[in-house]
Formats: sequence, C-alpha cells, structure tokens
Amino acid sequence: MVEFSSSEREAIYKAIYARRDIRRFSGEPIPDAVLSRLLDAAHHAPSVGFSQPWDFVVVRDDGTKAEIASIAERAIAAAREGYREPRKSDFGRLKLEGITDAPVNICVTCDPTRDAPHVLGRNTMQETDVYSTCLAVQNLWLAARAEGVGVGWVSFLYPHELRDVLDVPPHVRPVAYLCVGYPEDGFPREPVLQREGWRERIDGDELIHEGRWNPDKTPETPPQSHSRTSD
Repeated sequence: MVEFSSSEREAIYKAIYARRDIRRFSGEPIPDAVLSRLLDAAHHAPSVGFSQPWDFVVVRDDGTKAEIASIAERAIAAAREGYREPRKSDFGRLKLEGITDAPVNICVTCDPTRDAPHVLGRNTMQETDVYSTCLAVQNLWLAARAEGVGVGWVSFLYPHELRDVLDVPPHVRPVAYLCVGYPEDGFPREPVLQREGWRERIDGDELIHEGRWNPDKTPETPPQSHSRTSD
C-alpha cells in the first residue's frame, strides 16, 4: 500500500487549492519531458469500467491555433451579445482564451465507442465516459500546477468546427480544449473571475446535504449572473 507523508499530503492539497485557469502565457516553451509527464498523469485518471475513453490531440502549429482562435473569437462575440449592460461591458473586459499565446494546446476527446457496448458500469449512466474524460482533464491540470505550468480551459468553441479543424472522427466528442504554458504573471492568489468581480466562490457548507437533498441549503444565484437578454 502506498503511504503519503504529511508533506506529501500537504503538497496534494496545495496543488488543488492553488490551481488556476490561466489565460496569459509567457510563450516560454514547455520541455518535452514535462509535457510527457502531464499527459501521463492525465492518462492515469480513474475511468468507469477502466474504459479510458480519452485521447489527446497536441496542437503546436501556429496556423492551426489561429484557426481555432478564430472559432473562439466568434463564439465569444456571440456570447457577449447575450448580456445586458453593465454585465455586457464586464464580459467584454475579460480575457477568455490564450490559444495563440500558449506554446501548446491540447484537445481532450472522449470516444464513446471504446469497448462499448459492454463497458462495466455504463449500463444505466451512459454519460460516465464524459465524466471520466473530465477526470483526465483534472489530473492534467493538477499535475501542471505542481510543475509550475498554467492551463486554461477554452469553452467558447463550436465543437463541430473544432472537430473539423483537428480531423477528429465524427463519433469522437471534443470535451476540453486546453491552453498550456508557463503563466505570464505567475499564478493569481484567487480565481481570475473572482478577482475581476464576475463571480464569488460559494460557501462550501451550502453545497453539502446530509442524507437527503435539503432545498433550504441551495445557494441563490447572484442576480447579475442571469441578466441575459431574451431569445
């Protein structure tokens, strides 16, 4: 059995609490050995039925990154139009991706056909393949933080266009598009969106239910978070 010393336990929690979504990168290249360790950490994530449904498309080419950045720009512009002022202006001031700035991009995908249809544990919850892929993302992210490498998850993308640019097969689902590199300004003490006043961290005690769901403990959504225009 693997045992952890107190300092090793502290290091794990330190990585968890110090992890941040990084969007500004220095441009310094990531050594191949470091990148290999990050990808190996991702591959050692837990997965339902040991299905390991993930693949990792490593993007270094500037032209490819520019194509994907163009998709993100359109998606961000469309999302901005969904807010009313002053939230709309607040949105416009946020830096939401660092695709062309990061030396490496990684698209993490999920293959729902891997070992299907007999993946142990997916009989009643088919989405567990995606959940497992998200665990691979988290493993990579925490390992990166321990290595001093920043990661930013770009969710403002159109999956079908991303699939086309990267030649991802039609049945494979892009789950996460990550910008990976050394931070330009280090790691902030608090999440960027919290620092910018976009959203506060919810009190964790409000999210813990004992035995059964307690509707009185459900945190309220701040009014500014749903100041969207009607469709």
